[in-house]
Amino acid sequence: MGEINHFEYGWITPGLSYALSVLGSFLGLLCAVRARQAPSTAQRSWWLSLAAWALGGTAIWTMHFMAMLGFGVSGTQIRYDVPITAASAVIAIVTVGIGLFIVGLGGFSSVRIIIGGIFTGLGVAAMHYTGMAAMQINGRIDYAPGPVGLSIGIAVVAATAALWLAMTVRGGWAIAGASLVMGLAVSGMHYTGMSAMSVHLHSTAGTVSGATESTLLVPILLTVIFVVIGLIYAVLAAPTDEDRAAAAYLNARMAERS
Repeated sequence: MGEINHFEYGWITPGLSYALSVLGSFLGLLCAVRARQAPSTAQRSWWLSLAAWALGGTAIWTMHFMAMLGFGVSGTQIRYDVPITAASAVIAIVTVGIGLFIVGLGGFSSVRIIIGGIFTGLGVAAMHYTGMAAMQINGRIDYAPGPVGLSIGIAVVAATAALWLAMTVRGGWAIAGASLVMGLAVSGMHYTGMSAMSVHLHSTAGTVSGATESTLLVPILLTVIFVVIGLIYAVLAAPTDEDRAAAAYLNARMAERS
């Protein structure tokens, strides 16, 4: 059996992965606030789509990949199947997006939150285990049912809480605090799922095909940087309710003077 190490670089990778999860959660919640303030369904849909990229892409999937950089198994190389890795990213973004649309379009209700949370949580769990299926080693990976079930439960609870926060949280400090909690929930789900793993190495040495972490790291980080910059620009450029109220007040005063 291969010895598993989740922290090959110490606390650098879990620290960076948590920071990325908090950043993605913060931007996602900001986009959700803009969605609630949007005057039309089309604009609301646009902001919910951006929130899906922030939460599903940055807060969840990128956190997963960054944490995996610190994962190692003694006695074997680790490579990644690129199409399956890409599929796990698509699963994260799409399922989070569907959950946001369930709760964000139409009337706000507990039923919508629960349905969206269950769907999104199962999607996040599917993203995690799809990402793990992309890992190629010279051995067999098994999972203990107990921690797997616990990780799925954490994903569902965290997703439900995230959707509720996306529809209710207001104010910069509240959003920042919620982002810190969401980052802990996402990280907790990831490492709970990873604790379910056991690796049984093949008796004979063999070559492992696929991309290395360093090969995937540069394009993924560049994509994250561009997405984050785009989200920050979109949030800063969009008018808030206060901006609209101030503009309406100024227009009314100017109309009174003319």
